Amino acid sequence: MRMTPPSNPIAYLDCSDEVSALRETGSGRMRWLAADIERADWVVEMTPGALAEIDRLAGFLQQNPLPILRRRLNEFELPACRQVMAQLKNILDNGVGFAVLERLPMDTWPIEVLLEIYWLLGQCIGRPVAQKWNGQMIYDVSDTGADYAYGTRGSYTSVELNFHTDNAFARMLPDYVGLFCRHPAKTGGISRLCSLYSVHQRMLERYPDELARLYQPVFFDRQKEHHEDAAKVCFAPYFSWRGGRMFARANASLIRKGYEVAEEAMDTLLSAALDAIDEVCAAEDLWFEAPLQRGQVQYLNNHEIGHYRSAFEDYDDPARKRHLYRLWHRETGDSSYDGQHFS
Repeated sequence: MRMTPPSNPIAYLDCSDEVSALRETGSGRMRWLAADIERADWVVEMTPGALAEIDRLAGFLQQNPLPILRRRLNEFELPACRQVMAQLKNILDNGVGFAVLERLPMDTWPIEVLLEIYWLLGQCIGRPVAQKWNGQMIYDVSDTGADYAYGTRGSYTSVELNFHTDNAFARMLPDYVGLFCRHPAKTGGISRLCSLYSVHQRMLERYPDELARLYQPVFFDRQKEHHEDAAKVCFAPYFSWRGGRMFARANASLIRKGYEVAEEAMDTLLSAALDAIDEVCAAEDLWFEAPLQRGQVQYLNNHEIGHYRSAFEDYDDPARKRHLYRLWHRETGDSSYDGQHFS
């Protein structure tokens, strides 16, 4: 099984130092099946105290405008909101790995004010970081009408997005992903979540050789999220471990595209491994469906939880089109897209 760099001379972002030994996943709370999940495991209700704080905060933000990226959580006394968000973050770190905040008051305040509140609450989860190479911090998830092709992220389309972790091809992945729902789709666009510990366990039971191949580096398409002179692909393992916790770069689609971009032939075992992952993730007992509704905010652990979005149909009225606001949170590196410190 290849541990050396590929023979093709194409430049690549080398993350092969992440390679670790294959290990058992154990039986912790993060390893779950759909039947194990109850509403209390993942829904976090806004308390009356938190809603009162948000009401006062919204009024203050309207009367004291600043650019949203200048807003800092440490400038506001929000004990009730912090307590709610601490409960939510504990679910991400020590519970089922995903949670939905129920919910922001969409009919009370303008969306611009609610977006600022979302920006501030997200800082309880972690430091916001850039989601595009150009430094964009708040990302609009909506269908632009573009085809899902090289250089176009699936989040700009209405196509089905199979189970994945965000930014699987990057130098530094976000630790957490937040999605604030302004408008759901007319039909479809359903969110599904799966435990990557459970996916790993099923692969170990049914496809051990294929699983072992996913511990070795593979090519990922970087979707043109880089400087024009930078490498077009990343070379990294799908599964690895950090400090006893899973670190997954889960995206079979971007691996297949990565080999096309690299003009490198995919080995037979890797091809079989990607087919096996697709098969395992399609099993309904493995994934939990959590449709996002207007005003809800979904957060997930981006190393240990895979997420899926079904294809969708939008409303004809542009004002009602499916629209989510995404934040990424990461404590490592700097806040730029690649997370590289200047030295």
